[in-house]
Amino acid sequence: MPAHRGENATGGRPEEPKIDRPLTLHLRGDWGTANLHRVCGWVSQELADRAGPGTRIAIWNSRGFSDAVRAVGRAEVDIAMTTPAAFAVAALDGRGGYAGEAFPQLRALGVVPQRDRLVMAVHRSLELTSFAELRDRAPQLRLATSFRDGVNHVGLAAQEILERARVDVLGWGGRFLSDERPFESLDHVLTGRANAIVHEAVMLPQWQELAPDYRFLPVEDDVLAGLEADYGWPAATVAEGYFPGAGGFRTLDFSDFLMVTTSSLDEDVAYAIAWILGETRHLIEAQYRHLPPERSPISYPLDPPTMGRTPIPLHPGAARYYQALPAA
Repeated sequence: MPAHRGENATGGRPEEPKIDRPLTLHLRGDWGTANLHRVCGWVSQELADRAGPGTRIAIWNSRGFSDAVRAVGRAEVDIAMTTPAAFAVAALDGRGGYAGEAFPQLRALGVVPQRDRLVMAVHRSLELTSFAELRDRAPQLRLATSFRDGVNHVGLAAQEILERARVDVLGWGGRFLSDERPFESLDHVLTGRANAIVHEAVMLPQWQELAPDYRFLPVEDDVLAGLEADYGWPAATVAEGYFPGAGGFRTLDFSDFLMVTTSSLDEDVAYAIAWILGETRHLIEAQYRHLPPERSPISYPLDPPTMGRTPIPLHPGAARYYQALPAA
C-alpha cells in the first residue's frame, strides 16, 4: 500500500510540505523580544516559503501565559506559544486558572525544549534552609516575583506554592515586589530591594551572580504532589552545582515552549508547521549556539521525536509528521 503524504515509507526524512494556496494566519508570541517571538518568526518565515503567493502571517504580542492559550481557544488567533508547556493541560477541562472556561479542542503542534525550573531563594542572612524553618520563624520577606493576576504563570505558580506551603508573606509583615518579567525581579534581588525571590529563567546569568548570597529552598514533597494531582504540573530536580555553592534540590518544573492550536487548523498547515519545527531546527539553534546548552533559553540540540512528546494531544496533521520520523 503506498504511503500517505508525509509518511516515511523508505526510512528517509518526512516529505517536505508544499501548500499551493495562500494562507492568512495569526500567531501570538511574547512581549516582542524574547524566545517565543523568535520561534514565531522562524516558523512564519519557513511556512511562508512553502505556501502560496499572497500568504500573510501576523505575529501578535502576548504575555505567553494563559492569555495565549485562551486566545487560541477563543479563536482570536490560530496558533500561540505558551510556557511552561505542562500548564496548558488544565485548559483542556477548565481546571485551576482556567476554571469556568474549558478548551477541549486545544491541540499541540510541538514543543521547543527549554530546561527550566521555578525556584525559591532567600538571603543567607535569614539563616533558612527549608520551608519548615520559614514557617517556624515567619520572617519579614521582601519577595520578588511576577504579578499574581491569574494570567502570569510565574505569579500563579508562586502563589500556589506559597499558599500550599503556608507561607504568609503579608501576614508576617512582608511585601511582594511584583513585575511581569524575570529581569525586574532579579534586579530587585541584586540591588538589595528584595531578600527573597520566586522565579524561573534559571539559565540567566543573574542567577549565578546572586547564588552565593542566597539559599535555595526545596519545595516540599506534599506540595509538589498536590500541584501535579490538581493541575498536571510536574516536579523536577535542580542538579547539584547548577547554582554556585548550592546542592541539588526538588522544585517545580517550568520547562518547554508549547506551540498550541485547535483541532480546526487545516491538517496540511499543521503538518507543515511540525515539519518546520523538526526539519529546519538548525535555524533557531544557530541563534543560541553562543551559549552552553545548559545555560541556553532553548535547550539545543533539538530532537524531533522529543519535540513531538506534548502534554496535550497533538493535532492529527502534526502527529503525521512525528509518526513519519525514521525509527531510532
